[in-house]
Amino acid sequence: MDNIAGSKSSLRWAVHLSVAFLVVLWLIPTVGLLVSSFRTTDQISTGGWWRALMTAEHNLILRTAPPSTQTQINGKYVVTGSLAKSGTDLDIRVWGVSSRAIDDYTPGATAKLSKGGEITVSKDGHYRMEHTLPFTGKRGTRIFLSSALPPEFTLDNYHKVLFDPKNVEGMGQAFLTTMIVTIPATIIPILIAAFAAYALAWMQFPGRALLVAFIVGLLVVPLQLALIPLLKLHLNIGIGKGFIGVWLAHTAFGMPLAIYLLRNYMVGLPKDIIENARIDGATDFQIFMKLIVPLSFPALAAFSIFQFLWTWNDLLVAKVFLIDSSGQTVVMTAKLVEMLGTRGGNWEILATSAFVSIVVPLLVFFSLQKYLVRGLLAGSVK
Repeated sequence: MDNIAGSKSSLRWAVHLSVAFLVVLWLIPTVGLLVSSFRTTDQISTGGWWRALMTAEHNLILRTAPPSTQTQINGKYVVTGSLAKSGTDLDIRVWGVSSRAIDDYTPGATAKLSKGGEITVSKDGHYRMEHTLPFTGKRGTRIFLSSALPPEFTLDNYHKVLFDPKNVEGMGQAFLTTMIVTIPATIIPILIAAFAAYALAWMQFPGRALLVAFIVGLLVVPLQLALIPLLKLHLNIGIGKGFIGVWLAHTAFGMPLAIYLLRNYMVGLPKDIIENARIDGATDFQIFMKLIVPLSFPALAAFSIFQFLWTWNDLLVAKVFLIDSSGQTVVMTAKLVEMLGTRGGNWEILATSAFVSIVVPLLVFFSLQKYLVRGLLAGSVK
């Protein structure tokens, strides 16, 4: 009975578990980037993103106030203050005056200083240094401590990435450049491919079958094979190294799939609707605009998703066709590669930049994903 059409398969639980596993596997790095993008440098260095809501211990090296702040009280020279930075709290577990023994003392204990005098450090970071002789030097005494850091989240990372070019070398400009490249490079091939697909699907002319076969053959042409010849062509006609060149390059590389996908969908549309429109005197352009385009929206949306994602995440085409020494036309993928070398230790900046680069494709995908399957299955059944 399990093989009867319409009955539920006994292995459906395996399918559900497999899908759930793939979804979780895909979500883990995305959630990790999102959480890390709101964490501070100290929080990231103490543990992974899954510990973002936990209190973690962190070893710190802090300095007391310089000797110039000392005062004389009851015949002793005293320096007082707090090791905590402004706006932060400390919860000191152990501390010391040497890097080799940071756990020699507990909060409230008094330690002897190597240059004379003594210091007492409380649990919240307040200290008192005193000596019978004046403290000398220009810098304060280093204190090594282990403190519990409570969960902390901040929006400063996004401010640095999007609005502070001094800190991230123009990541906000790279975001705008990527939008300038991606939007036209998605719209242009859709406009051209829609007309071509309609002609190949419903208009009769000599060589139509050969043209369809040629377009299918272009689907397997490697992108790298055409980069240098296309760049030389753009340079010869004066559109290389600019936005027009990269728009046309993405259009050329996306056209075969666009035409193939849209043509398969349009062929599956009811033939009676087209014929009735022609009997009523409608021209091919009127049929295309008033009937084909509205009915082909699922296929148009499906290709829009693919083209937008490919263009947004592209590095190779942008590197070849957007050459600008001033850095004003650098896309986000290229900027992230640069930051891996210049800011390899700033994990909070890298995580924020990476999440900013994927949030727009995620919004586009989830807003149009209901049309994706319908567009991909275009022409599969009659």
